[in-house]
Amino acid sequence: MQLRQSERKKAKIKLALQGSAGSGKTYSSLLLAQGLTNGNFSKIAIIDTENGSADLYAHLGQYNVLTLTPPFTPENYIKAIDVCEKAGMEVIIIDSISQSWEELLDYHSSLAGNSFSNWAKVTPRQNAFIDKILQADAHVIATMRTKQDYVLNQKDGKYIPEKVGLKAIQRNDLDYEFTIVFDVDIKHFAVSSKDRTGLFMGKPEFIINSHTGKKILEWCNSGTNLQDARQKIKASLTIAELTKLYSQYSEWRELLEYDFKTQKDTINAKELILNPKTFSNNGATIN
Repeated sequence: MQLRQSERKKAKIKLALQGSAGSGKTYSSLLLAQGLTNGNFSKIAIIDTENGSADLYAHLGQYNVLTLTPPFTPENYIKAIDVCEKAGMEVIIIDSISQSWEELLDYHSSLAGNSFSNWAKVTPRQNAFIDKILQADAHVIATMRTKQDYVLNQKDGKYIPEKVGLKAIQRNDLDYEFTIVFDVDIKHFAVSSKDRTGLFMGKPEFIINSHTGKKILEWCNSGTNLQDARQKIKASLTIAELTKLYSQYSEWRELLEYDFKTQKDTINAKELILNPKTFSNNGATIN
């Protein structure tokens, strides 16, 4: 058990798109994937549960399709993700994950006994599926269908259902698991309801395109691995190279101060050996 300094390493985005039928979730997902792969459609796979909707956009490029048929169990989704990972896919689109939750709800309702305690047989299967998404060594875009949500409000002594907006067909707290969640409306406009990247939160609605995916890819690749930084510092051969790295890793200077100083002393010592007659000491030249 040991404390360490926080650091954001290079990431694989875990993103969700939620919207009603016809909002363009599949098409938007492919455009995002296009940006995430820099246009290399051969590195994109769609796990299709929507009756062949993935093939409707084949004109965009030669991406890969894995057709998932009933039963839409979490275990079958996990197997499908495994197939995509082993094939070296950089982006895995799961279109959609709503069927998995509906499958689990049907399974739960079929169980005999106490309804509350029966969730102990359902939740681990759901968690295993979500963990697979989060731990996948690929960018993952998951779509979710939405439905009208209602709440019961009391009026004149009676409880009356009232509309409160759209709700994703999935476990209530699932959106917390994703780095970004885009809500897409029927006119194909998207807003971010969850955004840990800071790229989209609070921004006006927009239409998703491949540039959106490129922005996310840049964010994913901007993470700094502290160990990589230390290795680059140690490999520096000149003060000029070291200065460039000092500027590049400005946010990590406090953590890397010792590494910079050590390598600077090493470079100066080598310079002194190579040029023993002339070296600088506190701004003065000594012969």
